Formats: sequence, structure tokens, C-alpha cells
Amino acid sequence: MRRFLLSATTATAVLFGAVSAYANEAVTYLFPAPDFLPAFSPFQIAKGKGYFEDAGLDVTFQIGKGGADVATQVAVGNADLGGGIGDTPIIVRANGLEIKGVALLGGRGLTQLAWRTDSGITGPEDLKGKSIGVLAFQDTTYYNLLGVLASVGLTKDDVDIQAVGAGGVIQLSISGDLDGMSGVPEWIAAVEGAGIEMQQMPVDTVFPAMAQAIFASDESIEERPEMISGFVGAVLHAIEDIKADPTQAAIDYVSFVPQHSGKEAEIEAIMRAYIDKVYAEAEDHSLGTFSADRMSAVQDFYVQSGIVRNSTPVEDLFTNEFVQ
Repeated sequence: MRRFLLSATTATAVLFGAVSAYANEAVTYLFPAPDFLPAFSPFQIAKGKGYFEDAGLDVTFQIGKGGADVATQVAVGNADLGGGIGDTPIIVRANGLEIKGVALLGGRGLTQLAWRTDSGITGPEDLKGKSIGVLAFQDTTYYNLLGVLASVGLTKDDVDIQAVGAGGVIQLSISGDLDGMSGVPEWIAAVEGAGIEMQQMPVDTVFPAMAQAIFASDESIEERPEMISGFVGAVLHAIEDIKADPTQAAIDYVSFVPQHSGKEAEIEAIMRAYIDKVYAEAEDHSLGTFSADRMSAVQDFYVQSGIVRNSTPVEDLFTNEFVQ
């Protein structure tokens, strides 16, 4: 009798373990840059607070080599989902890679134009002859800078544009070797943290720049819609947490990402910058959704500038079906 009870208990444990192993759907998410960057705090908060698990997902983070690489890996099935900037599908879809944006993480652009106060720059019209840093020449920080220059009748030949990577942009701005940057809020915060006074303007005040986006392949959109919906909902939940209480969100985030231990105040300041300059809702679309007009305007500029050769139907670049 005792042996039977033990056997039954063992069988139950095995069965429970098997059920648990298959309870959550495995999802690999590919970041375009190191996953400890504050720009990715909504993802870390969603994972740390169990929002992915609540959606029935077992999420693993991996790191790619920029938004275009991420989109490529997602398109060929090496990752389930990935991230970049909202305009990335314009570039990769033109090369035959079947991906779409499934969530846009803010109504404003991620890219900010910033400059040292002592540079003599007061706005885009003063960029002629100045040295401006970008992440890379095949990156949205560069493409957005081209849009800013075009808005005041300048071209890339009028400016000393330097593609020096994120660390290079920060360090050269601190040293004064760069007058300004086309960058993201945390780069600006890092320069200011070194005691350098900076001025800035959101790129989307003169060019229809976009925020970060989550990408999925056409195949996944068709075959795994529940997974995508659950993932998107979890990340948007985390953004709402940040917007509602950035002080607590910074504390939570640092607890999940030990690289930032002791930097709660700095992280809170960066989160507040994202709330004001990125996460804010646009007039023509809500948090999470894309605007067809904005996507079309960016694509038109990219075609005119030779960044892509051919236009893609706008409806093939994104879908808003996963944003509740």
C-alpha cells in the first residue's frame, strides 16, 4: 500500500512537472543593443514583475547588432520577436524581408537633437559646419539627422557628421570634440551627468521621427497572434507603470538590472525624459499604435534621399491589431 502511495505521488509530481514545463509558451526577444540600457526598461519591468508570465509567456532576451540585424533575424525565424525603431520595416521590407511593426512604444520620436550649450548652436539652422555625432551611418539617428538638416535647407555635406557609436558620441560630446548629437535621452543624460550643459529638441518637432517598435514576421503574425498580443500587452503595461510612478518604476527596474545598482535617481530622470519626449501620445494615434500618415511621410523622405530605392505599401509595414 505504501509503495502504491509513493508511486502515485511520484507519478503526480512527474505529471505536474510536465504540465508546468509546457504551461508557458517560449518566446525569444532580440534587442538591437545591450539589454541593460534604460531604453529597454519596459521590457525588463514586464519580465521582472511577471507580466510576460501572466500572459502565458516564457521570455528569453538576446542581443542583436542593431535594428536592421534584428529585423533580419526575426524575418528568417532566428528570433520570435525583436526591436528597433518604428521606421526599420521601411528599410528591411524593401529588401524582401517580411516583417511588420506590431507595436510602437510612444507617440513621439526616440531620437533627440542635442548640443553643447557652449557650441553656439541654438537650433537646426546653426548646424552648418558643426560636428554632430550619430550611432552609425546605417542607423535611424543618422537618417533622422538627415531629415532635420533637410528641414532647414541643409545636407549631409554641410555638417561634419561622425558615426562613432553610442560610447563615442557620449565621450566626444563630453570632451568637446563633438558639438552635438542625434541621439537618445540616456546619451544626453550621460553627458549632462559629466557636468556638461546641454540643450536639446525632439527631432519629431521638424521631422516625423518614430519611437522604438516591436517587430514580428508575417508568418508569426498569421500563426502566433496570441503570443504577439500577450507580449505587446505586457510591455505596454510596463510603460503605463513608468508613466504612473517613475520613482517606483526606477526602483523596480534597478532591482531587476543590477548593472544600475545605486543609480535609481539617474534612472528616474531618464524615465521622466522618456515620459515627456517619447511615451507621450500623439494627436493622431494612441500609445502602441502606428500612424499610417507618419510612416508614409518617413518612407517618402527615405526614397527621395536614396536611403531605400523603392516604396512599400504602408499597410505592409505595420499592424495595430495587437494593441488593445
